[in-house]
Amino acid sequence: MTDSESPILVGLRVDVDTFRGTREGVPRLLELLGAAGVNASFFFTLGPDNMGRHLWRLLRPDFLIKVLRSKAASLYGWDILLRGTLWPGPQIGAQLGELMRATANAGHEVGLHAWDHHAWQMRIDHMSEAALRQAIVQGMQALAAILGQPPDCSAVAGWKCDDRVLRIKEEYGFVYNSDCRGQSIFRPLLDDGAPGIPQIPVTLPTYDEIIGRDGIDDHNYNDHLLTLLRPDALNVLTIHAEVEGMARAELFSEFLRLVSLRNIQLLPLRALLPADLTQLPVLPITAAPIAGREGWVAWQAGATPHV
Repeated sequence: MTDSESPILVGLRVDVDTFRGTREGVPRLLELLGAAGVNASFFFTLGPDNMGRHLWRLLRPDFLIKVLRSKAASLYGWDILLRGTLWPGPQIGAQLGELMRATANAGHEVGLHAWDHHAWQMRIDHMSEAALRQAIVQGMQALAAILGQPPDCSAVAGWKCDDRVLRIKEEYGFVYNSDCRGQSIFRPLLDDGAPGIPQIPVTLPTYDEIIGRDGIDDHNYNDHLLTLLRPDALNVLTIHAEVEGMARAELFSEFLRLVSLRNIQLLPLRALLPADLTQLPVLPITAAPIAGREGWVAWQAGATPHV
C-alpha cells in the first residue's frame, strides 16, 4: 500500500430505535467513536418505545427463525423485547433528549429515524397519507425542539418507504434521505415523474441479517464485513445502538481497530454526496425482500445486494 492510494470510504449510519438503546447504547458509541476519531450519522427515534410489540411476530415463521438465529433475548435484553407490551412505552425524546444534543455536540450528524418505530415498521402498508405525514412531522418537531433547529436528513424505520413517503418528505427541506437498500446514490423517481431528494442507500448487511447464517458468528463477523467493502463502490453500513452500542460493543470496538489498520475511512453519510446532485441517476424505489430480514424493504430499482 502506498500513501497515494485513495482510502475506501464507508458511510457509517447509526440507527437508534429504543429507549434503552438511546440511554445506554448511544453514550457507549459516542465513547468508542470519539476514541477512534470517527464521526457518523445518528438517526433517532423520538416518540414512544413500543418495540416489545414485535413479540407478536413470533407467530410468523420467518421472524421466529431470525429471533432464534440472532439470539435476540441475549442480544437486546428482555426490557427491550417487552417494552410497550403491557404498559405504554416511554417517550424517548422527551426523557433522553440531552443525549441527542450530546451526539450533535460531539460532531456527529443527527437526523430523524421515526416517531413510533414499531408503528411505522408494522403498519405502513395500512397507514393513510395523513397518518404518515403526522408521524414524520411529530418526529421532526420533537427533534427540532431538542436540537434547536429542524433536522435536514432522515432514514425511515426498517427501510419501509413508498411513493407516498417520498412525496411527503419533499416538503420538509431534507438534504438527503436514507430510506432504502441499494448500491449507489441516486434521486428517486417520484410518482409525478419528477426527481426527488437524493437517497443514500444502505449497501451492506446489518449484524442481525447475517449473524448465524452461512457460518458467520461473532468470531468471524468483522472479517466477513471487511471483505464486503469495495474501493470502487458505495459502502454504507448501518449499526444499531441496541446492538453495537450494547451487547456487541466490544465487537464493534474491534471493528474500529481493524479499520484503523487499513486504508478505510468511516464518514457521516452526508460526506458521500457528490458536489453536483443534478448528475445523479434518477431511479424508482421498489419493494423487495432481503435475506435475513422478514418482509419487504425499499430497494433502489435495479440494485443487487452488496454481499
